[in-house]
Amino acid sequence: MRVLLVEDEPLIADFVAKGLREAGHGVDHAATGTDGLHLATHETYDALVLDRMLPGLDGLELLRTLRASGHRTPVLMLSSLGDVEQRVQGLRSGADDYLAKPFAFVELMARLEGLLRRQAGGPETLTRLRVADLEMDLLKRSVRRGGQSLDLQPREFRLLEYLMRHAEQVVTRTMLLEAVWDYHFDPQTNVIDVHISRLRQKIDKDRGPQLLHTVRGAGYLLGLRT
Repeated sequence: MRVLLVEDEPLIADFVAKGLREAGHGVDHAATGTDGLHLATHETYDALVLDRMLPGLDGLELLRTLRASGHRTPVLMLSSLGDVEQRVQGLRSGADDYLAKPFAFVELMARLEGLLRRQAGGPETLTRLRVADLEMDLLKRSVRRGGQSLDLQPREFRLLEYLMRHAEQVVTRTMLLEAVWDYHFDPQTNVIDVHISRLRQKIDKDRGPQLLHTVRGAGYLLGLRT
């Protein structure tokens, strides 16, 4: 997807933009509300990530202006003002979702994906995941490949679930650390490599075409590759 990020805090802007680009998405960044409004009205985006408190033009006013002019692009509003009254104000101004700072990048990604699913009319909840002949039943907590049951440890199950939910996409180490291990920093260990190796042995060894791939310099991808 193509995302417009309107955020004036350099550290947050760099963090979010880097994560989105690592996930394969296009990102334009504006550091002021005025610049954000200009980009939003002159370019086409799949989603907007909009800070509430901005120089030049407040995020709420920017959002109201967009909605009044007929723009229906999904908007995820970010703010350090996270109490109920502030969230309600943001939603009533036209935001589709509201995420309080500080936040985890994986939650931001999940919320953006949810906005796009709702816009497309797609299913909100899945209880079964499938990639090629690999199947996961989230209710039974079971995994099968080619009809054969696989015995996964809880962390391996969580890792595979995340990869299956992002099938045919490159998943970065940062995304895995946050989503599977709840780390919001790099622990400087090989924990991901160890678990990926174990998971690959269980789902790929002697089981047909390889599904779990390492994308050098980027991360990992689950899916069939030609």
